Amino acid sequence: MASSKQVLLLAAVAAVACLASLASATQWVVGDECGWRAKFNQTGWADGKTFVVGDTLLFKYPKGKHTVVQVGEEDFATCNHDDDDNQLGASCSGHDVVRLDKPGKMWFICTKRNHCLKGA
Repeated sequence: MASSKQVLLLAAVAAVACLASLASATQWVVGDECGWRAKFNQTGWADGKTFVVGDTLLFKYPKGKHTVVQVGEEDFATCNHDDDDNQLGASCSGHDVVRLDKPGKMWFICTKRNHCLKGA
C-alpha cells in the first residue's frame, strides 16, 4: 500500500503536469489571417495542425455577418441547423472563443442563409 507521502507526491506531479499543459495551450485563429468566412471548409485549414485539450479556437469575423454554431458530425455533413436540439453551442460576437475541453473532433457551421452550403 502506498504511503501518504507517496500519494501526495503523485498528486503534486499530476497537478504540475496539468498546469504545464495549460500553460502551453495554443490559441488558434480559425482561418488564420482571413478568419471565419464563406468557403472556409474548403480551405483545409485544420490540415497538418495538432490540437490538444486546453487549446482554444478563435473565430474572427465581422459581427452580424456570420455565426458560429457547434453541431454534431451528421448535422455538419448536411448543414442542419434548423433544430435547436442539434446545436451544441452558438455564438455571434465576431470574436468567439471555443475551448477544447476534451479530445475528439468538433464541427462548426454558420447559420446565416446558405452560408453552410457555401462552406462556412
